[in-house]
Amino acid sequence: MQAVRVEKQIGGKSLSIETGTLAKLAHGAVTVQYADTVVFGAVVRADPREGIDFFPLQVDYRERRAAAGKFPGGFMKREGRPTTKEILTARLVDRPLRPLFPKGFMDEVQIYLNVLAADQQHDPDVLAGIAASAAVAISDVPLLYPTAHVRVGRVDGQFILFPTTDQLEVSDLDLVVAGTKHFVNMIEVGAREVPENVVADAIEFGHNVCIQIVEMIEELVQKVGRPKVGTAVEHDPELLEQVRKLATTRIREVKGKPGKQDRANAVKQVMDDIVTHLAPPSTDPNTPYALIVANREKQKKVRAIFVDIEEQVTREAILKGVRPDGRDFNTIRPISAEVGILPRVHGSAIFSRGETQSLCIVTLGTSSDEQLVDGLIEEYSQKFMLHYNFPSYSVGEVRPIRGPGRREIGHGALAERSLLAVLPDIESFPYTVRIISDILESNGSSSMASSCGGCLALMDAGVPITKPVAGISVGLVQEGNKRALLTDITGEEDHFGDMDFKVCGTRDGITAIQLDIKIEGLSYDIIRDTLLRAKEARLVILDKMAAILPEPRKEISRWAPRLLTIKINPEKIGKLIGPGGKNIKKIQEETKAQIDIEDDGTVYISSVDAAAAQRARDLVEAMTAEVKVGRIYNGKVVSIREFGAFIEIAPDTDGLCHVSELSDRYVENVEDVIKLGDEVRVKVILIDDQDRIKLSRKAAMKEEGTSDPEPVSAPSQGPDAPRSQDHGSSPRDAGGGQRPGGGGGGGRGGDRGRARGGPRRS
Repeated sequence: MQAVRVEKQIGGKSLSIETGTLAKLAHGAVTVQYADTVVFGAVVRADPREGIDFFPLQVDYRERRAAAGKFPGGFMKREGRPTTKEILTARLVDRPLRPLFPKGFMDEVQIYLNVLAADQQHDPDVLAGIAASAAVAISDVPLLYPTAHVRVGRVDGQFILFPTTDQLEVSDLDLVVAGTKHFVNMIEVGAREVPENVVADAIEFGHNVCIQIVEMIEELVQKVGRPKVGTAVEHDPELLEQVRKLATTRIREVKGKPGKQDRANAVKQVMDDIVTHLAPPSTDPNTPYALIVANREKQKKVRAIFVDIEEQVTREAILKGVRPDGRDFNTIRPISAEVGILPRVHGSAIFSRGETQSLCIVTLGTSSDEQLVDGLIEEYSQKFMLHYNFPSYSVGEVRPIRGPGRREIGHGALAERSLLAVLPDIESFPYTVRIISDILESNGSSSMASSCGGCLALMDAGVPITKPVAGISVGLVQEGNKRALLTDITGEEDHFGDMDFKVCGTRDGITAIQLDIKIEGLSYDIIRDTLLRAKEARLVILDKMAAILPEPRKEISRWAPRLLTIKINPEKIGKLIGPGGKNIKKIQEETKAQIDIEDDGTVYISSVDAAAAQRARDLVEAMTAEVKVGRIYNGKVVSIREFGAFIEIAPDTDGLCHVSELSDRYVENVEDVIKLGDEVRVKVILIDDQDRIKLSRKAAMKEEGTSDPEPVSAPSQGPDAPRSQDHGSSPRDAGGGQRPGGGGGGGRGGDRGRARGGPRRS
């Protein structure tokens, strides 16, 4: 097969989709290239597994470091389990495609996405979405409509298509939008308090480009597309009618029960009754096995029909204005919250909205607690993390206890993104911050509860956020020309509805959005109406949060480390660390404080004891201080010679105070004025081109208005007799030698090189 390629100029660069040369045994395979970033996508299909009642779609996305000319970081030099970034990208691809497979289609479908080349300027995630859609579109896997992904940034008020990583650094918007030719069906936003109307305009801007890319995919399908396989058969009409007659009225009756669990139990009882009535289990031990199997198959069909009827009844009731829990379309469930509920932790809050409850705990750490992230772009340190946990007891179920799944990682990333925009800058608050959100109860919008609870916990911990953040989810039920937007959806409304539109932000703008839908997509007017509905609800929640804790606490927890930051000359880093880490270890042992050093000369000092942190800071400042001419220092006499004294004015930094500069009186013998170990005030009067320091006690006394009380000795040969011969101002040149650990001949700074005697982080 010859290569087939479609290409178009988008955003000032060429976007191409090619098939026909790679992975010919896959049911569909393409490569998508934009600039110098290339993503490969392949799809395969297999017959459905026996007994399943869901669509087993698998999307696997991988970023091999070789795509950017890198080796994997750490001990292992082969990629292992997917990273957080890879999981989030797989979800980004899965969400817009999944609702476009025909209902009842249950074949095994696997979409494999691999980054082949990365220019480290264009994130491959949106190209992976295009590759997945194109691969499915040209395969025999049925898909209602192809989709496309586009990223939009905004710099200086102008929208940018496929922004580079450098542009995103200064952009106040990071939007990924996906959709078909007709509708938007996935939105992911991180923003710095961007107004609703601007976000809506950006969505339309991006979707117009999605349409162009979908047209490219359709052109490819016309050239190489394969016939689609058939979809699953519909329900048996006779059995469908039987279940409908038995179930409809009873479902309507039990849907009026007030609690989630009560409604669920009542609906289950109705289902069990109908299954028993239409497909009663045999009690005869001699029943042939074939009849038993046939009866089980009928029971399965009855349950599937019952679920569809329950969905129809629920949706019809909502469109008539009756929600499962009795609220109107705009009402938020009852909200309650508390802060500071746990001892010893640095910050805590519990946030409840209806039957959804999140317990959030904040931990403050130092730079050594940062998360190092290694990927296709340059390695970086993550100073803020939100980890979301969804245990099975939160929904009254029993499930195996394993590590976080894709859903938990995705929900945590959304809540984390919602709070990023209001965090203080590193210079004013250099702590590493971690939030844990444990969902204790769940009946819809637990990620939004994590955003609200996480914000309160941050304020309780004394993190000086710029503004409070809240989140809400808006749902949709749409049948023909009828539609209803539902503020603060429950689990049932999420399950049976068409949309879960989560919006987070402050009073002034949006900080995060995540849209999931079960229909083809949304029109622009629905998106704008939803954003306005979400803002109304968000303001109500922010008022309730302000009544609980109006602003961050003035002080951090007494159990949190006190973190001090100073900036030193990068050339002094080697001196601060010392040979084999000697100097920094000594300071840490003396003060019990933790010291971390960055390459740019930033030094982080942390200790639960504030006094110990300050003591460590004083020692670091003294050791790395820049000696300046004209400044007076407290010094210690470390060596005496006949021509003067060597005085240490900073750790490992000393200078020569010549005998003529010791006093405002005549000095015959140095030890008539000072003794070894004395502490004296001296002024720096000269630093020569070899960094040798000359000191003067006499000048310091004059500047401070003091003097020696009387002549310390009389001249033996008259006032004009010559003083002791000056053997040179260079310290240690006159037989003294270098003191171990000294400043290299009295020079300032000792070890001035960047070579380190110890690790970067001690």
